[in-house]
Amino acid sequence: MAVIDREHPRYAHEAAITFHLEQGTFEGRTSNLSRGGLCANLADLVPVGTDCDVSIVLVFEDDMQSEPLRLPCRIAWSTMVDDAHQIGIAFRPLDAKQAEYLALFLRYLDDRRTEKRPRDLSVDDRFR
Repeated sequence: MAVIDREHPRYAHEAAITFHLEQGTFEGRTSNLSRGGLCANLADLVPVGTDCDVSIVLVFEDDMQSEPLRLPCRIAWSTMVDDAHQIGIAFRPLDAKQAEYLALFLRYLDDRRTEKRPRDLSVDDRFR
């Protein structure tokens, strides 16, 4: 089976997220995260094409949390999985500070991957 190379590696990591829309906020969890966007599970439906902001909070093993990283995004796709909505989001253009903080988040996830813990491998690496 051929491996499809992606522009940005995905990291299998569960982070707490909050979507900020005009009609309110919706909370969920990521299943993976990359420089280009993320995949998340939500109880609520957010329509495809919606522009909003997402706050990402990394949760560490000792129950510590990172400061929230708020980024502009667009809902790229949505599908039902069991009783929840799995959605894919694409980050909209980031300013320099947002890009720097996102790179810091991803460096943390990449450092954890190099520790060779199987659950911390990127989603792409799991299937190679």
